[in-house]
Amino acid sequence: MDDQQEPNPEMIRFGWEEWVSLPDLGLPAMRAKVDTGARTSALHAFDIETFGPASTPKVRFTVHPVPGREDLVIPCSARIVDRRNVTSSNGETESRYVIASTLRVGEESWRIEITLTDRSTMASRMLLGREALKDHITIVATDRFQQPRLSYDVYTTARVRQAAPNRSLRVAVLSREDNYSTRRMVEEGEARGHTVEVIDTTRCYMAINALSPEVHYDGKRLPRYDAVIPRIGASVTSYGTAVIRQFETIGTFCVNGSEGISASRDKLYAHQLMARHKIGMPNTAFAASPKDTQSLMRLVGTAPMIVKLLESTQGKGVVLAETKKAAESVIDAFRGLKANFLVQDFVKEAAGEDIRCLVVGGKVVAAMKRTGAEGDFRSNLHRGGSAKVVRITKEERDSALRAARAFKLNLAGVDLLRSESGPKVLEVNSSPGFEGIETATKKNIAGLLYEHIEAKVRPTPVKRIVSDDDS
Repeated sequence: MDDQQEPNPEMIRFGWEEWVSLPDLGLPAMRAKVDTGARTSALHAFDIETFGPASTPKVRFTVHPVPGREDLVIPCSARIVDRRNVTSSNGETESRYVIASTLRVGEESWRIEITLTDRSTMASRMLLGREALKDHITIVATDRFQQPRLSYDVYTTARVRQAAPNRSLRVAVLSREDNYSTRRMVEEGEARGHTVEVIDTTRCYMAINALSPEVHYDGKRLPRYDAVIPRIGASVTSYGTAVIRQFETIGTFCVNGSEGISASRDKLYAHQLMARHKIGMPNTAFAASPKDTQSLMRLVGTAPMIVKLLESTQGKGVVLAETKKAAESVIDAFRGLKANFLVQDFVKEAAGEDIRCLVVGGKVVAAMKRTGAEGDFRSNLHRGGSAKVVRITKEERDSALRAARAFKLNLAGVDLLRSESGPKVLEVNSSPGFEGIETATKKNIAGLLYEHIEAKVRPTPVKRIVSDDDS
């Protein structure tokens, strides 16, 4: 009679290799080597950087969960619970950050501690040490995959985005000003558990090379950010967009890209871009030669007309010429200063009012009507104008969305006029202020922007590679 004890049916059987998932880190399928000789579990991680306040430090890192798929990158963030020296099987000692995460195997899940280290030379991207093995786990050292098998296919579908948790992000706001909008970016980001750093654009400098392009600041290489929010002033557009291009080269998500910012700041190109996308706007004309003043005015129509410097911001350098003679005088004056300018039709029926539509992530999230100060045809709030919430029409909403899309902007302030022939887009602003529209609409615009950022920085599915053995 065989007196060998039957295994306890309550026990969880583990082979020397098992399929596991780490849902807190957005890793739905990984193969882990089970090693009772190791005390702590280890996860393959690279680009390991600490961030956050000293009282509650966090670590940001990225994972290649599938061996041989360097194109699959899962960004992760976690709170640091410890830092400890770990001696590997070959006798080398390494100081590693320790995090805590939920381990899920089949229907069971429990919390474990994991050290972060480079395991790129190892066959398995994760090692399960004895501290992670519960009392009711029995090891079958000669076998593998005793628990339900998972599939790497999850990383080739939208499920990898859905599996990603809302994690703490490291965000940079490129701004030279301590104004309402910048403060709201910091305040709202930190309220959502992110770390937000304000960086003066002009103090950034760049290491431009093929292997490791970098952005430096105050003598140090800037860390790898999850997202960059550009708040670049018009006076530093050229240098600011160069810094944004560098972040784009590194692969950082930029709320607004260099191309969109440059296009929105170049008023002539901006109008040409809108014309190309058949977006309604006031009749506009531009010429370089002073001999063409009469022809220029005829292209626009009859007085009154708007004469606008190409470099104008916040209503500065914008003149209303009420008669043909006045228009000629203003044009001649601007030409005498060798200034570049546009001539535009004045939309009388707008009566000194315009609509600012705020677009975030392809949606109009708020709109306000701005009215100019007494006797001023310009409705800019910086010039004493007032604002109130307004309900926009479907046509106005479509115009704002098409304009933001034409400039490839995730965050845009689209200014339009209500004319008898439909909405006319005046300008697309790539760094819209938040104070006026948050005050007028009582909406948390900064929060809506962070919702968009959080969605955009989730992992991207990769193409499936068919192999002979997916096990």
